[in-house]
Amino acid sequence: MSREQYIFTLLRHGESAGNRKSVHQGQADFPLTHKGREQAAHLAALWTQHGVTFDAIMSSPLKRAAETARIIAQALGYSQENIRYDDVWKERDKGQLTGRPFKIAPPGTAPTSLYQPVGETGESMWEVYQRATEAVRQLLANPPGRYLVVTHGGILNLVIHAILGIPPQPYPHTPSFRFPNTGYITFAYYPDIHRWHVLGLCHRAERSDFPCL
Repeated sequence: MSREQYIFTLLRHGESAGNRKSVHQGQADFPLTHKGREQAAHLAALWTQHGVTFDAIMSSPLKRAAETARIIAQALGYSQENIRYDDVWKERDKGQLTGRPFKIAPPGTAPTSLYQPVGETGESMWEVYQRATEAVRQLLANPPGRYLVVTHGGILNLVIHAILGIPPQPYPHTPSFRFPNTGYITFAYYPDIHRWHVLGLCHRAERSDFPCL
């Protein structure tokens, strides 16, 4: 018996200037580096070679994700106007940590509870988790099909938590899924039985001998 399904590929953007500098990016609008554009183009070429297609492409509007989405869309033959940009896919707001090196954090910026803002003025883990559950709800408001989402490591983690039923916890106690630039995870969802399947997890898309399909 045939069964309706969704296929969601959740992709972290290519290397950005903020990644290169090893700073907290948050919602600051860092662009891709030359390497980041190459990573996106290489992944798109692999997907083209293996006949990967999507019914729609969605993206965070921040430059590092939006440019990654545009590079992939162009390579796969999609119109740039068909990319859907939505703030729900933005990275976690890091407040006063934004732009600061990872190794140098001012006192009082590390959250000690689920509800405390990060960087004093940023989003709490609870707020990001709520946004992640809304992102999943919006995905499932689409008709069954195959969708690509280009987003960021922080929000991507909380979306995975929402899908897998992992309750949010304050850092560093929360389980963490580590995605390198252009790493991605693919889920299938069967709405008639409310079942999620993890179809694949790709951590090394830049290697031609490991296409991670």
